[in-house]
Amino acid sequence: MVGFQRARSEEQRELRRHAILDTAATMLAQMPVAEVGLNELARRVGLAKSNVLRYFDSREAVLLELLDVSYREWLVALTPELSDTSGDLPTRRDRLIRAIVTSLAQNPVLCDLFSSQAAVLERNISPDVATRFKRAAIATTGEFADLVAGLIPEFGAERARKFCVATLLTAGALWTHSQPSAAMLAAYEQHPDLAAARIDFTSTCTELLNILTTGLLAGEA
Repeated sequence: MVGFQRARSEEQRELRRHAILDTAATMLAQMPVAEVGLNELARRVGLAKSNVLRYFDSREAVLLELLDVSYREWLVALTPELSDTSGDLPTRRDRLIRAIVTSLAQNPVLCDLFSSQAAVLERNISPDVATRFKRAAIATTGEFADLVAGLIPEFGAERARKFCVATLLTAGALWTHSQPSAAMLAAYEQHPDLAAARIDFTSTCTELLNILTTGLLAGEA
């Protein structure tokens, strides 16, 4: 463990915050959200737990900020994939869904954070943290909706926003159910008749987003 001296400037404080977030991201690449503990996070960063709490209210506040950062980074990476607006509506719709699902499937940390957002990450935080996160999430989702509306102008602004919100909710829920425990994996292996209950993230998410786009395009804004 590397011992840090107390940060005395705003720049040093920002370096500490980034070190905490980077370490949390590394931990999430190795374990699910539920196993990321504040004590281990502090140990890996090289700070006392009480010092980590100088920068973040709680473990949940760390992970909530990491969700904000990861969401924005994902959207930046997704943008070039949706830059080609050529083709008829079915072609553009397929391009949209394929890009979203593929990028989400390749980003398990973001999916795990989305799946834990309401039930875990938005608990044990202060109103100030909650407010900052929600404002940031609304802004990023607005950018996501603008990107989607640029590719599928048939949606219009409001249906594009609904599509984005539903997509994130769908991805979070599906991710949880597509990551079975060791016991469930053993049950699937021992009892082939249970195979229908196992959820594949990519195929199921693709199917549900196709249903979602069909419904939104058929309905009124």
